[in-house]
Amino acid sequence: MTRAIRVRAFFALAVLALSLYITLTVPVRLGLDLRGGTQLVLETRDSPTAEADSDATDRTLEVLRRRIDALGVSEPTIARSGDNRIIVELPGVQDPREAADVLGRTAQLTFHPVLDTEPDTNPRARADTGPRAIDSDESGHPVRLGPSALTGADVDSAEARIDQQSGAGWFVGIEFKGAGDAWAELTGRAACHPAGDPARRVAIVLDDKVISSPQVNSSVACRTGITGGSTQITGSFSQEEARELGLLINGGALPVPVETVEQRTVGPTLGATAIEASAWAAVIGTALTSLFIIAVYRLLGALAAVALVCYGVISYAALAALGATLTLPGLAGFVLAIGMAVDANVLVFERAREEYAARRKGLRPALTAGFRNAFSAIADSNITTLIAAGLLFLLASGPVRGFGVTLGIGVLASMLSALVITRVLADHAVARRSVRRRPHLTGIADTGRVRDWLTRRDPDLMRRGRTWLAASAVALVLATSGIAVKGLDFGVEFTGGRLMEYAASAPVDADRARTALADAGLPRAVVQTSGDGDLTVRTDQLTNAEAAKVDKAVGELAGGAEKIRDELIGPSLGDELRRGALIALATALAAQLLYLAVRFRWAFGASAVVAMVHDALILVGVFAWLGKPVDGVFLAALLTVIGYSVNDSVVVFDRIRELTAAHRTHDTGTGTGTGTGTGTGDRRKGIPFPVLTNTAILQTLPRTVNTGMGAVFILAALALLGGDSLTDFALALLIGIVVGTYSSMFTAAPLAIELHARGNPPSGRRNRGPR
Repeated sequence: MTRAIRVRAFFALAVLALSLYITLTVPVRLGLDLRGGTQLVLETRDSPTAEADSDATDRTLEVLRRRIDALGVSEPTIARSGDNRIIVELPGVQDPREAADVLGRTAQLTFHPVLDTEPDTNPRARADTGPRAIDSDESGHPVRLGPSALTGADVDSAEARIDQQSGAGWFVGIEFKGAGDAWAELTGRAACHPAGDPARRVAIVLDDKVISSPQVNSSVACRTGITGGSTQITGSFSQEEARELGLLINGGALPVPVETVEQRTVGPTLGATAIEASAWAAVIGTALTSLFIIAVYRLLGALAAVALVCYGVISYAALAALGATLTLPGLAGFVLAIGMAVDANVLVFERAREEYAARRKGLRPALTAGFRNAFSAIADSNITTLIAAGLLFLLASGPVRGFGVTLGIGVLASMLSALVITRVLADHAVARRSVRRRPHLTGIADTGRVRDWLTRRDPDLMRRGRTWLAASAVALVLATSGIAVKGLDFGVEFTGGRLMEYAASAPVDADRARTALADAGLPRAVVQTSGDGDLTVRTDQLTNAEAAKVDKAVGELAGGAEKIRDELIGPSLGDELRRGALIALATALAAQLLYLAVRFRWAFGASAVVAMVHDALILVGVFAWLGKPVDGVFLAALLTVIGYSVNDSVVVFDRIRELTAAHRTHDTGTGTGTGTGTGTGDRRKGIPFPVLTNTAILQTLPRTVNTGMGAVFILAALALLGGDSLTDFALALLIGIVVGTYSSMFTAAPLAIELHARGNPPSGRRNRGPR
């Protein structure tokens, strides 16, 4: 065993040992879409007296934190996002009204003297320097208030308590900080009025709404008021009413008002079902992929299957160690990356097959050359996927960002498992005497059925390059015409609105559901049903009170229904997310073009980007024809398809670059000759560029087929077992893999030939290449 092998073996064992330890001791944090709960995204707004800057948002966050803590939710999360957004996660809270009723009352808390119960019609009465009109007090009676005497910032604490000695019931105790004199003055003026007079009351106002207007106790002396910096609000409170009032007062004053721009609620059953379905998809997909690569590569395929299991452990451990949140799209990305992890192994094994067939130097030299020669294609193809993952993390939001994290971790872990773990296992295996005596057991001592078939037929795929380009154009027109004919069904994530999904006990007729919702005051609601009882309602902006009407209507219609998902996206956020999606796509194309331009010649980069646009537009067009929603999860799938498309093109272009370096190419324009087979190429000078391109495609086609099959197994399992939440995601990726495989050979390659010919016009007699 050489020193390099020992170092790789020690490194692999250390990584696996650490990963196993983390896997067994550190749990992965699940997103709310997997464990159930409510997520609110709040945005601070400017007020007449304060600007919603970063400092104001920080102070607002602390005030909200106190309110959230008082809710008693287990493991709540509150964090700032950007300069003026606050993300609140409340696990286990299934009714968003419970949180919104507390967090939604976000204006400044103020204390006012009550002047009388007749509203003032003078417009200037609303000025803070004089009396102000309030529609009604907590009992619904009109009331007129004086200017505020204290604010929520003067409140130190407010707590619901019970008077067990006198049996007076529940009350709210309030402690002031440095404002005892102001409170004594306010209550002292009120105490000068007789009992029963509205002016003996003190009003507590939140969000221009009187939440309590208690009367000053008869024992309080006029002009003396309640001293000592503390007071009690008594009344016929239930425990819940006293708790809520104390919570609202204790929340204090927000420096600036906030607005709910996004709200997501997921039932626990949806998350549990998604986890179980994805686990089965991962197990079955991994088993099928492992059986496939074992059948193709035998012993080395079995070792690659072991490396796949190691990859899963490393990826899981990386998620746990980084504290990443595993979301529903992220879970799909974790499963998808298993199929993509096969790609590096296939690239290495196919290069090893070529080396063994060409030189017959033995298993170890062929395997070493396979790893060395495949490294460039592995690095380039994985970097392009990392670019897509990075853009998802930087430009996406919510669960889709989690997909970017898991996809990026999966790519890095797959490179580690293929280039280190698989290599250690394979080097150890081919060094055994029993294996060297039976080289065909390894799977690299023969060329494989696909390569054998290509060798016998030796097709010249690039002879009709312009025909392939015309076919791609026709497919593009047919697919994208769906956008013009049927339009794109943008989800609420991009348009704003509310989306509610129910699991009914029995199938519900869509027409009956639309009629019931129209009777409930929602004639424009879009209703979709499925045969297994799922019902989806999509509307414009709805308040939580209006959403409760939808819950009631659906429940009565279905004889009982469980809400499993509720998403509210504000119109401003929808516009922002839509712009972000377009920026993400444009940035992805520009970043891929820049990378390819650096790594390859300009013709290759431009061809790969055109193929990417081709694949993306066809996928969008197919979804338009099928009437599938275009939302954040679709965006994740689309960027993944872009990365996969470039991945395939890079492998082909990398081989062209290698063949070009091995042969001095005589440019003959767009003319083509027959392929040079699937070996390393003819050593004679003057091989035309189209011939080299055709040879590169034939040499990399076995890798393309085997890698595609590995990904198809995973995605088919995900589409069939992943449930409604992941079916569209898996369908988009299946379409993308098929289209991407086609475009890398029949769009990008012929276009590269055309661009190469335009940049290098032919001179002299045309050489048809070796026959």
